[in-house]
Amino acid sequence: MAMPTAVYLLSPTILWIVVGAILCLMEFFFPSAFIEFMMGIGALLVAGVSLFVPSFPLQVTLWLLFSTILIILSRRVFTPKRRTSNLGEDREGETLTEIQPGQAGRVLYEGSSWRAKCGDEEQFLVSGEPVYIIGREGNTLIVMPKNLLQS
Repeated sequence: MAMPTAVYLLSPTILWIVVGAILCLMEFFFPSAFIEFMMGIGALLVAGVSLFVPSFPLQVTLWLLFSTILIILSRRVFTPKRRTSNLGEDREGETLTEIQPGQAGRVLYEGSSWRAKCGDEEQFLVSGEPVYIIGREGNTLIVMPKNLLQS
């Protein structure tokens, strides 16, 4: 006895292939940073697994697992590396404003104005004073007066 055609169309393998293709194509029309595409690839992987694993709830679980792993891996591959901004070789600057003890001011470093704090919380820096950049906390440079470090 021949199986009706409708049964073939409802097979889990065909279902996963159609879902995978739709999700992959949706990425082209509704970009989602490769999330839909990775979910589609996960569905295509489950289509292959469905030939050996007949349990539909297990297939859905595998699809979620594959999709999650693929999304995490794609983030590592496609996300640009964060730039680590190292201070240049020239670590000298000049205060643009006075820096009160424990407060922040402005320093001219490599041609740009930077927020800066003195490394010594009790030190007062006057405007135009040469400084050494000894560190950085986020966008704030940590400076020390040049004359203090030379003596």
